[in-house]
Amino acid sequence: MTNVAGGTLRRRPAQRRSAERVERMLDECARLLDEVGYEALTTKEVARRAGVPIGTFYQFFSDKQALVRALALRNLDAFLGRIVARLSAAPLSDWAEMTDLAVDEFVAMKRTTPGFGIVDFGEVLSAPGGPAIRGTERMLDAALENNAIVADRLRALVVEQAGAAAGPGLDRALVVAVEAADAVLKLAFRTRPDGDPDLIAECKLLVRRYLAGLLPRS
Repeated sequence: MTNVAGGTLRRRPAQRRSAERVERMLDECARLLDEVGYEALTTKEVARRAGVPIGTFYQFFSDKQALVRALALRNLDAFLGRIVARLSAAPLSDWAEMTDLAVDEFVAMKRTTPGFGIVDFGEVLSAPGGPAIRGTERMLDAALENNAIVADRLRALVVEQAGAAAGPGLDRALVVAVEAADAVLKLAFRTRPDGDPDLIAECKLLVRRYLAGLLPRS
C-alpha cells in the first residue's frame, strides 16, 4: 500500500477493496499525466477511469494536488524498494556502485513507469525534462523542498548499505548530490526523450567524485 505519510490521504482505507480503489486512482492518475499533462488532469476523469464514484475519490483525496502528492510518495517508495532489492540480490563491492545503481534505477523508472516523466518525487514538470510548474517544489512537505525529502530517505540507505558516518556533513552532501543529479538528469531527458546516455554517464561521474571523500571505498 502507498506510503501516505504527512496526511496525503483524507482517511486510510480500512478494507482491501478501498485500498485497491486508491491504487487504481493512483494508476490512472499516472497514465493521465502521460496522456494530457498535469494542467489538464481532472479528478473527475481519474475517478471515471478508475471506475469509482467521484464521491469516493473525495473520501480519500481533497483535490488533484493531494492525489499527485500520493503518487509521488508511491514513486519514491518504489524507487527505494528497487535499490534495496538490487542490493539484496547482489551486495556491493564498492560504495560507488550504489551511486550508479541509484541513477540506473531512476533512469529506468523515467523510461518505464507511467507518469514518472511528469511527476517523479513531487515536482511537477510541464514535459519530461522540465521546466517545472511553479510552486511544486514543496509538493511533499510544506516546509521542505522535495529533493530534501529524497536526500533524507536516501541517507538511511547510505548509512546502512555503504557504511557512511551519519551526521550533518553527510546530510548536507546528500542534499547537494541529489540536487546535482536532478539537474543533470533533467538535462539528459530534455536532450533525448529516453535520456541522453552520455549525460547520464556524466551524472554518475559527477556524483561519484563529489561523494568520494565522504563514503568508504569498500
